[in-house]
Amino acid sequence: MESHYRSLVKAVSYRVMGSAATAMIVFLLSRKPLLSLGTGALDMLTKIGLYYLHERLWERIPLGRTKPPEYEI
Repeated sequence: MESHYRSLVKAVSYRVMGSAATAMIVFLLSRKPLLSLGTGALDMLTKIGLYYLHERLWERIPLGRTKPPEYEI
């Protein structure tokens, strides 16, 4: 089971890379630095929240998980 903190850190690190790519694409298409930075920032904030919610939802779904042993030696 992952902690809320770990899920949040994973979301932020993943989105920093993804949002940087989005900002670069917008800049290449528009040549407008402020538009590309704003788009990248909005993309990052929105998708961090969505990723975090997605992670926490999947934490509750048992699909594909193995059951822990009933006892340990």
